[in-house]
Amino acid sequence: QVQLVESGGGLVQAGGSLRLSCVTSGRTFSTYTMGWFRQPPGKERQFVAGVTWRGSRYYGDSVKGRFTISRDNAKNTVYLQMNSLKPEDTAVYYCAARAGDLVHTTPRHYDYWGQGTQVTVSS
Repeated sequence: QVQLVESGGGLVQAGGSLRLSCVTSGRTFSTYTMGWFRQPPGKERQFVAGVTWRGSRYYGDSVKGRFTISRDNAKNTVYLQMNSLKPEDTAVYYCAARAGDLVHTTPRHYDYWGQGTQVTVSS
């Protein structure tokens, strides 16, 4: 069983930055593809970014150029650096993991999920 715990959410003004972290239990973290999703109020869960265990990175169109995903396999941790935040980035952000070396943009392809961390961007 794999457990994921997110942290780093909070309240920030538009234009500000936050860094989310997701610590993963288990000894096979380095073989998992990791993803970040978000769910704004009243909307479906959306793909934000993903990184394969080889280090290939993918981003949703709305965050390209502003967000950066990275991973530290020695610490079993994946990060999401969020810059130039906008009010429309307000959402609960979830970390997810799937076995294999392919980033999927749909939530159903991920096997494990964290509990989520709230990010609120004020205008």
